[in-house]
Amino acid sequence: MTYKITSPQNLCATVTLPASKSISNRALIINALAGGNDRPSNLSDCDDTEVVVDALDRRPEVIDIKAAGTAMRFMTAYLSVLEGEHVITGTDRMKHRPISILVDALKNLGADITYVEEKGYPPLRICGRQLLGGRLDVPGNTSSQYISALLMIGPSMRNGLELHLTGNIVSRPYIDLTLFLMKEYGADVDWTDVDTITVRPRHYTPTPYIVENDWSASSYWYEMAALYEGRNADVSLVGLADGSKQGDSIVKYIYSLLGVKTTFGRSGKDESSAVHLTHRMGRVQWIDFDFINCPDLAQTVVVTCCALDIPFHFTGLASLKIKETDRIEALKKELRKVGYVIRSKNDSELLWDGTRCEPTFSPIDTYEDHRMAMAFAPLAIKFGEILINNPEVVSKSYPHFWEDLRLAGFTVETLSE
Repeated sequence: MTYKITSPQNLCATVTLPASKSISNRALIINALAGGNDRPSNLSDCDDTEVVVDALDRRPEVIDIKAAGTAMRFMTAYLSVLEGEHVITGTDRMKHRPISILVDALKNLGADITYVEEKGYPPLRICGRQLLGGRLDVPGNTSSQYISALLMIGPSMRNGLELHLTGNIVSRPYIDLTLFLMKEYGADVDWTDVDTITVRPRHYTPTPYIVENDWSASSYWYEMAALYEGRNADVSLVGLADGSKQGDSIVKYIYSLLGVKTTFGRSGKDESSAVHLTHRMGRVQWIDFDFINCPDLAQTVVVTCCALDIPFHFTGLASLKIKETDRIEALKKELRKVGYVIRSKNDSELLWDGTRCEPTFSPIDTYEDHRMAMAFAPLAIKFGEILINNPEVVSKSYPHFWEDLRLAGFTVETLSE
């Protein structure tokens, strides 16, 4: 399927963002470990969360988490402490995403896990049991989802867990988000040194919990507001509040450099918390930023900067190579279609010095990656229209993205099935 997106002359919209899948998936796992009968409220309706809900509700012998990387990491740890034998698998791409760091860590804690096919990759056969726990060294520059997966099962371990993170620690806000949620459910956990987290053995307590909306999803609306420079842009994003524990809330700072003003307030009849975006005069002429703590924002910011003719040097992007696709290569290839030549360096940096090429405006390929679709769709504002292949991939994190665009005045047409 291919969509043609055409932009309105001005942007005036009130948008209720999806619930945070990062919080939803953590809360679901912790709630299950707590033995809670009621699910957390305001759960995300995205694919990544639905596969976790399905697995926890049905507990099938073979669990297919499809393309949900978060679910693969979190469920692998959860199944390690859940009595019974299960196989966890996913899409072909998921079977090529490494998981040995997490598996090795769990085995060191006493888990019974074997590889069903290729060593180091899903699918996995897991025989759950209580783990001994104890002290464990884990590379700090690995995916924060591995670290969060280990932390969440820490309270159930006989000796608790002392997690020592070696080297440079990446995505620390996601680790802190996990600690915050664990404490909400009664865990005794905290940083006990600059590189060490201690989880003491203590059962979680079932707790009513309301999931906040998704700051990551807000980034696409920040991009739209930025691209409407010189025209009217007025966007209210319902369900976001100041002081969020979500690391991607830093998007408000990044886009302040790109000409977008953020105001916190209330919206709607129920006076829900909301973020109000307007365009203001003035933006940087060059940007240098380290995405080590917010890699999921990188695609959106890269596309925005190119469209605004702002050269950049972005670092801290190593994790982009092992996401839903190789996001570094995908960005380089797809931006050429709209006339921008960006470079990569050390498999962890992206640079653009203003180099252009002749655009083809052929449809943007999305590589089964939701963020590719949503980061490129706002280019309709820059070029009048943009074509997106396989637009249904947005269901992974923001199922109603295209409907929200329509409600905001964009035309979204289906060109082919």
